[in-house]
Amino acid sequence: MIPENAIWASLPVPAFVIDQDNNIQDVNSAGEGFLNASSKTVTGQSVWSQIRVDTPIEEAFDKARDKSTALFVNDVDVGCGSRAPLQCALQIAPLIGQEGCMILMITPRELAGRMTQSHSVKSAAQSAIGMAEMLAHEIKNPLAGITGAAQLLSMNLSSEDLELTDLIVAESRRIVKLLEQVEQFGNLSEPDRKPVNIHDVLDRARRSALLGFGAHMKIIEDYDPSLPLAYGDPDQLLQVVLNLLKNASEAADPKGGTIRIHSYFEHSFRLRRSDGSGQSLPLQVEIIDDGPGLPEKIKDDVFDPFVSGRENGTGLGLALVSKIISDHDGWISVTSVPGRTVFRLSLPRVPRGVSN
Repeated sequence: MIPENAIWASLPVPAFVIDQDNNIQDVNSAGEGFLNASSKTVTGQSVWSQIRVDTPIEEAFDKARDKSTALFVNDVDVGCGSRAPLQCALQIAPLIGQEGCMILMITPRELAGRMTQSHSVKSAAQSAIGMAEMLAHEIKNPLAGITGAAQLLSMNLSSEDLELTDLIVAESRRIVKLLEQVEQFGNLSEPDRKPVNIHDVLDRARRSALLGFGAHMKIIEDYDPSLPLAYGDPDQLLQVVLNLLKNASEAADPKGGTIRIHSYFEHSFRLRRSDGSGQSLPLQVEIIDDGPGLPEKIKDDVFDPFVSGRENGTGLGLALVSKIISDHDGWISVTSVPGRTVFRLSLPRVPRGVSN
């Protein structure tokens, strides 16, 4: 039988035991991470001094205790002294065997999205790309013939008709480029994982961006210098960061904008999979831009293949990013409002027994 304390520590959401006087009696690891404080520090403190909710729920909380019933509160902003509010769902229930004590669980909306989205993104990408990859080679051959025929026709046409053949050639080449991206997606090899300094990867990507597609942008480094080594393929991770920086640069005003690359350690973050297994993903990298944000109609599908918010976009860049991170046993999520879009990568550290 699994010990109760192991189950408590393994809960993937912040959880608190609240005594009869509304003081914190216990907090799990995810709760410590949410408050950015140790259990020893917050034990005995009033729960409402540590956790701030944007709607008055103290009375409803007390009624739930008096009647020994559960209480569910959705879509409220919850914060604490060390972090900005997050939209969350609250679950409150009496603790069986301890009269007057309640359990409070906080599920950030972003985490709920992570927990339900995990497998669907990968399977959707695989099915759509698998079908497209089967057709890519066969489509490229006749397209080459169409392009050649259009170029031959253009040799004997008037300037007015040349516009039509130029259009055929341009569109054929655009389709070929799309098919090549499909083939690249399908042919992506398994990551050659090794200990890697993620800051070296971020710096390479930053320098490359500033010399090319991101020359009009201001890119700020905001790194945690104590971050341990990640476990991944440095070339594939570089491709991920370059894609995210390129997206942010292309979404910005032509006059420029600001991208902040933020790294930090979150010891409590664990990814729970549908098969019940879990993995610690403590290394966090955020690509934050001040652009217009993602269009509402694609926010929930942005990692699916062929979904793009740009005119003539292929919609494969973020699908490729998602596939690479998934192959690394990591996680990617996004939050976006006008003026602030955050792509967050969560990666594993080097396992014990692997030499650096």
